Amino acid sequence: MPRRLPDHPIHVRAARMLDVTAGELIEPGSLLIDGERIAEVSPTSVPDDAEVIDLGDVTLLPGLMDMEVNLFLGGPDHRSPLTAVQEDPAVRTLRGVTNGARTLRAGFTTVRNLGLFIQTNGILLDVALKKAIDLGWVDGPRVVPAGHAICPTGGHLDPTMFQAFAPHVLPLTVEEGIANGIDEVRKAVRYQIKYGAQVIKVCASGGVMSHTGPAGAQQYSDEELAAIADEAHRAGLKVAAHAHGDQGIKAALAAGIDCIEHGSLMSDETLATFIEQGTFLVATTYLADGMDVSHAPPELQAKAAIVFPQAKATISKAIAQGAKVACGTDAPAIPHGRNAKELLALVDRGMTPLQAIRAATTVAAELIDVDDRGRLDAGLLADVIAVPGNPLEDIGVTEQVRFVMKGGRVYRRD
Repeated sequence: MPRRLPDHPIHVRAARMLDVTAGELIEPGSLLIDGERIAEVSPTSVPDDAEVIDLGDVTLLPGLMDMEVNLFLGGPDHRSPLTAVQEDPAVRTLRGVTNGARTLRAGFTTVRNLGLFIQTNGILLDVALKKAIDLGWVDGPRVVPAGHAICPTGGHLDPTMFQAFAPHVLPLTVEEGIANGIDEVRKAVRYQIKYGAQVIKVCASGGVMSHTGPAGAQQYSDEELAAIADEAHRAGLKVAAHAHGDQGIKAALAAGIDCIEHGSLMSDETLATFIEQGTFLVATTYLADGMDVSHAPPELQAKAAIVFPQAKATISKAIAQGAKVACGTDAPAIPHGRNAKELLALVDRGMTPLQAIRAATTVAAELIDVDDRGRLDAGLLADVIAVPGNPLEDIGVTEQVRFVMKGGRVYRRD
């Protein structure tokens, strides 16, 4: 049965709550929830008919956000290397349902789903999943869908590249994001927008797990990147670019792309331009610690051994110089439901715990152009989680979520 909103107010109480803007813990934590929104913070009076949820010795936080996931990959029973051709869009969508529920229970109440890696006959599975979640049919985070990533033939986000398929196995269309030349990339972007994409994902450079060339090689021409950004921006959408290499990042910045995913090999000069332009970085930095490449071909393991240490150094520089860094995991590269590992990695790279929490709340909200979440403030969506201890002293407690509320509905209460 779809979860229904309570027909009475809810008073959530805890030992503490975090004011993300001020960076201070407030004791005790007290929120009055009315419908799907926070009615009052630290209310002085509570309606007689309010349901009381007393969570005890925990800290209330705003729901966390992951700015790079693929809910349709990974999760249970995903070891087969042939899932790209074994799973049809219906099965892949059900996989997304399962992974979405795991993500929500981990305290991540909003995600950007950046790309679909399956033949769908032009159906945007992440838009369909978003609709089902928003209607309350299934449990999951709020989804900002990208539809199919825009990628050149054989590029890093071409799903037939990963398994090195023979020609004509799993043919993909422009509508499914495989686009070459200015006319095709414009059509691919327009198609994603027409059918519900709220952000555009583009492949600007190679990848660590790419068979086709170096991780840093620029994959779209300057003119193609500019056309993609132009199409998205005229429709009011931002563009996220997969880009490890410095040249690809430079080209993305010149095209006006809004967000760089990974940014591993960015030079100091490019980083200065990046910060000056106010571009967002979703570094997915835990990959350098936690991604299992032991089963990858030797040439890809060698590539990872070169790229990952440089990626760690790059994100540390970006943090030290004040870049706008938003939390993103690239799950399932990090297993779904373990998204908080990225917060620990950001702290390891030089952030304070507060900065890491902001990366997953206020900075992420700015990236997706919303002002209705990311803080525990009156009038905002009642996306609220609870963790033990003090997250300003130990960011690791974000891995121990005890309570999850999204839009006034309770999805976890341990």
